[in-house]
Amino acid sequence: MAYHSFLLEPISCHAWNKDRTQIALCPNNHEVNIYQKDGTKWKKIHELKEHNGHVTGIDWAPESNRIVTCGADRNAYVWTLKEGTWKPTLVILRINRAARCVKWSPRENKFAVGSGSRLISICYFEQENDWWVCKHIKKPIRSTILSLDWHPNNVLLAAGSCDFKCRVFSAYIKEVEEKPGPTPWGSKMPFGEVLFESEAGAGAGGQAVGGGGGGGWVHSVCFSHSGNRLAWTSHDSTVSVAEGGKTNTVTCLSSESLPLLCVTFITENSIVAAGHDCYPMLFVYDSAKGSLTFGGKLDVPKQAAQKGISARERFQNLDRRASETKSTDQEMNTLHKNSISEISVLEGGRNKCTKFCTTGMDGGMVIWDVKTLESAMKNLKIV
Repeated sequence: MAYHSFLLEPISCHAWNKDRTQIALCPNNHEVNIYQKDGTKWKKIHELKEHNGHVTGIDWAPESNRIVTCGADRNAYVWTLKEGTWKPTLVILRINRAARCVKWSPRENKFAVGSGSRLISICYFEQENDWWVCKHIKKPIRSTILSLDWHPNNVLLAAGSCDFKCRVFSAYIKEVEEKPGPTPWGSKMPFGEVLFESEAGAGAGGQAVGGGGGGGWVHSVCFSHSGNRLAWTSHDSTVSVAEGGKTNTVTCLSSESLPLLCVTFITENSIVAAGHDCYPMLFVYDSAKGSLTFGGKLDVPKQAAQKGISARERFQNLDRRASETKSTDQEMNTLHKNSISEISVLEGGRNKCTKFCTTGMDGGMVIWDVKTLESAMKNLKIV
């Protein structure tokens, strides 16, 4: 595992470019910093300054090389690299509350922005007028949208919100794409159609199969590589999985951890989630049995984590937690020293991930090697 310390401030969100040589991240303020890999270190090469409020979401389109950002100033910007400088284009979202998250669609011809206005803005480029416009998905959302993820077909969109619900919507825009074919989630897909909605929580104490989907804010949502499965994490420390074609059945696991803030598939059956416990965790889904099990903690011993860390970085780790004694530092035997806020797949995709990345409130980034994790932890089974 490789730990990189960028900032003293928390990293609220991040995004990678196509070849993983550059990372865009927000140091919990109104700026976006772009770092480029320089040997084993990272060098800041750009600063994106246009937002008037905290930047809450970043996504980097791999093929078009465009960055989209959204923030508490209720705006979104599409950034294009021209002659070595990133140029912003304002997107009118038509919202009266902060934007919370943003995601490019797989074909990069549109993006979605979730907000505190209890709606999702689906934005696309209008060639005739040469600007970005949006359509709103409103019903039946009753609270802030916290997370978004696109289905591989470029049409379906999963959203998690503060009304304790995870939903799958149709985000079909006839102006920019052909009519979609049927999927396990449904065949009729007019814009804004609700194809799936999780029910009330399954309660504490372990496994639940049925209509349950967690009883807290839905912090993160993620489709599998095939798009046939959807995973999400809730503030009541549950992880849930739904299968397309079996949309009345949701498998939930109530974990003993603190709330999980982010989740991703690393294979069709294996899920990695992380949050306030400062380390990623593996969960394994068995479709035949309809079960979701805890696969183990993904972290390395503290001795390995501390190798190569300078005295200055150790002091920064102490300072981040307002600690004054070295003995307190020894209690944290995880690579991250504060909550993990975001996970992204680096190599292999969601069907066969070989490396993934986490960023956290400690201002650090960790790159995790799946093969190294499997060999270091004998009981770990990634399927």
